[in-house]
Amino acid sequence: MSRPIAAHIDPDALAHNLDAVRSTVAAAGGSPRIWAVIKANAYGHGIERVLPGLHRADGLAMLDLDEAIRCREAGWVGPILMLEGFFETADIAWYERYHLTGVLHHDDQLRMLRDASGRHPIDVFLKLNSGMNRLGFAPGRYRMAYDRAQELQRRGVLGTIGHMSHFASGDNAERVAAVVALFDRATEDMPGPRSLCNSAACLGSPRQAARTDWLRPGICLYGATPFEYQPSAAELGLRPAMRLSSTIIAEQQVQAGGGVGYGAAFVADRPMRIGIVACGYADGYPRQAPSGTPVAVAGRRSRLLGRVSMDMLAVDLTAMPQAGVGSPVTLWGGDGVSVDDVAQAAGTIGYELLTRLTSRVPVSVGAWEA
Repeated sequence: MSRPIAAHIDPDALAHNLDAVRSTVAAAGGSPRIWAVIKANAYGHGIERVLPGLHRADGLAMLDLDEAIRCREAGWVGPILMLEGFFETADIAWYERYHLTGVLHHDDQLRMLRDASGRHPIDVFLKLNSGMNRLGFAPGRYRMAYDRAQELQRRGVLGTIGHMSHFASGDNAERVAAVVALFDRATEDMPGPRSLCNSAACLGSPRQAARTDWLRPGICLYGATPFEYQPSAAELGLRPAMRLSSTIIAEQQVQAGGGVGYGAAFVADRPMRIGIVACGYADGYPRQAPSGTPVAVAGRRSRLLGRVSMDMLAVDLTAMPQAGVGSPVTLWGGDGVSVDDVAQAAGTIGYELLTRLTSRVPVSVGAWEA
């Protein structure tokens, strides 16, 4: 028998969450198209596994050429946006071959395009650095970059030229409004589609999202919150697309004063019964998760005890006489334990936990009972 840990991916949850974004923005009076962001192997869920759930997206957005090619080979025929653009001149041929939309965010990319053949014009989005200070042209240089892009368009190297930016504080409505105002000034009188709004801005500032042509939701599609844990994903009407589960593989009786795990990071203050779960940091569970991190055993909420080891972790069974070896354990994604709950306890964010799931964890696809 194989080790009992497994991840379960629910395409129906992805479809539900995509519809939730549309509905939120529609209620604010907009109907923009949606790039479903599937970077980092669809936030750890697996590109091929999520595509059926995202078939109603208008486009897909990612970073890596190999992931874009996988989407095409899996049958995706819609637009694909490459969020970091191309990295060297040789990449441009792949953009032409697979009909990829690029992001232009620095002068070197414009120089690479100057030497391109232009046999098949490439659609692009020009990126504005609106305060994130990561990628994009500064507001004072944006029109210069646009003029250079227009020249490439006249030569047949570029097709449509769109405009985009990214929010450093998408969960702050006032800062979102300020960035939108800056973006509007920088792109004034420039034709082409606009792309703004990540998950936080889509759900937290839907009126702003309603004004753009393309949205770019990411983490919310997978059923995790883009906010600092409030409102929760459930409060936003989102469903988890991944459930990480395992079973109890051993029990131990611990007396008062007894330690649990490496370094006796947890010391029992009374006689306790603990369960050992087949899950550890080599599976992607956060090693820094402390005692008290929520976990569900046989559908009931319990807690982690002691330090997470490479292959195992311990949970409290003291108040669960019905639980024992073979009892199911939900690490996140069901039974009242969200990936955000675990991330908050571990001092990180749900994004990191989902993308850290390791290849040794078997994955199944299909809906599960709530």
